[in-house]
Amino acid sequence: MNEQTRQPIELDPTIARFAPSERVDDLGRTHFIGIGGAGMSVLAEMLHQQGVDVDGSDAQAGAKTERLAALGIPVSIGQQEDNVRDAQVVVYSSAIKADNPEIVAAAANDARIVHRSDILALLMHGRRAVTVAGAHGKTTTSSMLAHTLTHGGSGALADPSYAIGGSIQGPDGTTLDGGHAGTGDVLVAEADESDGSFAKYAPQIAIVTNAEPDHLDHYGDADAYHAAFVDHLNHARGAIVVCADDASALAVLRQLDEATAAHAVAYGTTPRVDLGELGGARYVHIAAEREHAGDGAESFTLEMPASVAAGRVDAGDDDGSIVRVPVTLAVPGLHNARNATAAIIAATLLGMDPHAAADAASTFLGAARRFQIRAQVGGVTVVDDYAHHPTEIAALLDAARRRYPQATIHVLFQPHLFSRTKFFAKEFADALAKADDVIVTGVFPSRERQQDFPDVSAATIADAAGDDASIDVEERMETAAQMIAMRAKPGDVVFTVGAGDITKMAPVIAHVLEAHAGKDD
Repeated sequence: MNEQTRQPIELDPTIARFAPSERVDDLGRTHFIGIGGAGMSVLAEMLHQQGVDVDGSDAQAGAKTERLAALGIPVSIGQQEDNVRDAQVVVYSSAIKADNPEIVAAAANDARIVHRSDILALLMHGRRAVTVAGAHGKTTTSSMLAHTLTHGGSGALADPSYAIGGSIQGPDGTTLDGGHAGTGDVLVAEADESDGSFAKYAPQIAIVTNAEPDHLDHYGDADAYHAAFVDHLNHARGAIVVCADDASALAVLRQLDEATAAHAVAYGTTPRVDLGELGGARYVHIAAEREHAGDGAESFTLEMPASVAAGRVDAGDDDGSIVRVPVTLAVPGLHNARNATAAIIAATLLGMDPHAAADAASTFLGAARRFQIRAQVGGVTVVDDYAHHPTEIAALLDAARRRYPQATIHVLFQPHLFSRTKFFAKEFADALAKADDVIVTGVFPSRERQQDFPDVSAATIADAAGDDASIDVEERMETAAQMIAMRAKPGDVVFTVGAGDITKMAPVIAHVLEAHAGKDD
């Protein structure tokens, strides 16, 4: 390899690498760098299911790499040049840097180097694609829609493909993986906005759950972040579905091209939202029926324009009549009512009866790590949740209050990314204040390095709280887990919260609770 080929190449995830005419069958041998990642493993599995010669590598083994290997997908632990020797296509995620040895070798071998979003865009070709974008709610909403179509759809809707960055809770504690290549013509996919790559997608239906600024390390400011959502929605080939409860999402809706806005459906809990200036956009009202969900269920009624209930969003196609659709979810929280509403609207626009869609959504048990009960020991309930943005945490704790109105709520929180912790320290402190007892543990760095953020740590959040809330700090995660378990008493609920490896602490907490309960006996 000469010196020139050793120079890092430019990796731009926003540039589309496949032509509209290309299909999955054209790929050849495809290698995934970091194949064990949630988003990467799903795409690798989908390609494998469709007969593509797939392999990959990862820095370390884990549950995802073990699953892929069991499916017959070769996985190398460690990233090195030889792994891409015969690859025709090499797939990377935004966590992979240009000087990665496999990227450098792929460039030297003239392999086609594509971002994971290029593979997802390729999988959309020839399908009715539904994308779900937003700072939070993507996984739950896309999981709900995939579940609703699978369990309530018929014909072409009955077996959708889906690419979801997480797993879905099944009955009896089982989990269904987030990737499936179905026989139907629908593909449900999360549209990750973190790096701008969702600009490549041209879905039949585009859902935006919210557009609250996040990933400012990439975008720089809120205006650029919102502009990316506007661009994404303007690429939609059919309807767009947007949550009007989120001020940022509503602002994005009002910036759309007139032709795009004419095919918009907004939804929210406010009885009336003025959408008159948006070219006839429809509004679906979520009418909540009670103040708390102590039995674990969330009940509400969708007040849906008759045109939307009939699967139509063409401008002028609305006589003002309303169809009321009752919904009861197995997952608590108004945020889940919003997520379910987006899923039901999308399923209806794809051709399902809205009542059938609501019935199917009612059997959804949740995406893995979304309000997932992991243990019940000595009267203490241990719940694991992926929430890693202040708004997500606030919604989680509001849902906890609705489901457990009399319980003391303990939270063990692991911040995700130094940059997010720095940007939103006060917002994190305010959200965590909704709990009764909080311990913040060390930051999960993901793609970032501690040396680039020397002044950011778990204490950053506690310091931002000031006198408004009492937040304890323990950088060592296992120590923090033991501490919060010892504080819990019968009737309490303990949450492990974050997008990193904090999920590993749920069994630790359960073990401490068991040992403590044994001493009490």
